[in-house]
Amino acid sequence: MKRWRALTVLGTAQFLMVLDTSVMNVSISRLVEDFDTEVTAIQAVITLYTLVMAAFMITGGKLGDAFGRRRAFTIGLVVYGAGSAVTSLAPSLWVLALGWSVVEGLGATLVLPALAALVAGAYRGRERAVAYGVIGGLAGAGIAVGPLLGGWVTTYLTWRLVFAGEVVLVIAMLCVVRWIPDVPPEPRTALDKGGVALSSAGLALVVLGVLQSSSWGWLKPRNPPFTLLGFSPTLFVIAAGGVLLWLFCCWERRQQARGREPLVRLSLFAVPPLRSGLTMLLCQNLVLLGLFFVIPLYLQVVQGLNAFETGLRLLPVSVTMLLSAMTGPLLGRIAAPRTVVRCGLFVLVVAAVWLLATIEPRIDNLSFGLAMAVLGLGMGLLASQLGNVVQSSVGEDERSEAGGLQYTAQNLGSSLGTALIGSLLIGALVHAFTTQIEDNPKISDTARHQAGIAMEAGVSFVSTDQVRAAAGRASLPPSETDALVDSYATAQLDALKASVLAAAAITLGAFPFTRRLPAERLTREAGR
Repeated sequence: MKRWRALTVLGTAQFLMVLDTSVMNVSISRLVEDFDTEVTAIQAVITLYTLVMAAFMITGGKLGDAFGRRRAFTIGLVVYGAGSAVTSLAPSLWVLALGWSVVEGLGATLVLPALAALVAGAYRGRERAVAYGVIGGLAGAGIAVGPLLGGWVTTYLTWRLVFAGEVVLVIAMLCVVRWIPDVPPEPRTALDKGGVALSSAGLALVVLGVLQSSSWGWLKPRNPPFTLLGFSPTLFVIAAGGVLLWLFCCWERRQQARGREPLVRLSLFAVPPLRSGLTMLLCQNLVLLGLFFVIPLYLQVVQGLNAFETGLRLLPVSVTMLLSAMTGPLLGRIAAPRTVVRCGLFVLVVAAVWLLATIEPRIDNLSFGLAMAVLGLGMGLLASQLGNVVQSSVGEDERSEAGGLQYTAQNLGSSLGTALIGSLLIGALVHAFTTQIEDNPKISDTARHQAGIAMEAGVSFVSTDQVRAAAGRASLPPSETDALVDSYATAQLDALKASVLAAAAITLGAFPFTRRLPAERLTREAGR
């Protein structure tokens, strides 16, 4: 089975790229404790990681075209391994952000577009469909192993060992990287630096605005560094990012009109299956990463579980995602991608509604586990199809560029998922808590005023024990402290439910974008 050796290396790389994100999500509480920070700070680090990848993924694909895809893949692994080493030794939050969010993120921008193109170049026809199914399945395996392995290591040893282990795995892959067949690099052209600057700055501002909305406020200023016309800067920052992205499109058209190589050929977006596939990848990762940020908070902060116990509760979603993603080639023989993706979206909606019913003060492990298993089934159905749809929508000379767009969509969705769902969580928490204490006759006006001042200074998703301790420091009487803590506990659950409901609404909103997905089986087309 010599021809599958390349898939061993490429699949391991895909597994690695997913592994540490899931480790970070399940280790949120320990990271907050180790770096003496808040949940929102860890949220920012997670968002920055995916934002770096979203901003520079297309650039990484272009560099792969210019220098050779296997060479770009190799260099990316070296950079990624260096970032993992820095992360494993990080003494402070900013070093963690540098090693994980920036250095690892930049390494991934070289690895992932090259990976997508190398899979397409190494396999043809039905073998390519099998290869993409395996890649999707290994992404599911990374999500499966990450919470469990990361939870166990974080609880009983230290999360740093996971990143040290990644360095060892990178070295092993570098030793066998020549198993991957390469294709000659394209003639070198000048990198579109203007396109890089405009696209990365535009994406960064959009995600920054969404991320900071939880502390700045959307319209009414909450705790922003400045205001504009009396309003929070959130929407202004997002709008500035939108303007830069519009200028990016204008710049790219100008580059093509002058006969220069653009960063992105905008004509690719005129290919309906590619456009739909990218949109669905963005939606899939927005929902997945949003929920994978919120659910560990529910398990750790509300239920008081440690990282390993959290990983066990997340195992059903990971296992079913792995299994359903691996069925891609089989599903491709009996159903069109459009049908499979629509089924996956429907399953996701069912899972979200079921999950809403499980968010209670005391968790029902069986019901929660079944809801998570259904969630993984829906995610796996999407993962089994979308990578092959994107790559099968373009010709051989566009594989790397399509790979860059593919992973840009995925990581932009991940960034927005963590930022948007996290922002909605905090916003809903503030609203629900304010409503609870206003309607509670056991809470005095003085306590309401003190709570209002605390919320104006910034809100984080903390445990009821921390709220009780804060009330004690404010010298509130025991009866009033109990009422305040009960109100906060109710607000926590309301906020979590609002976040899951938002994920369900996004899933429903994705249905119209499936219209342009292929309505016929891709087995033959994937081989062209």
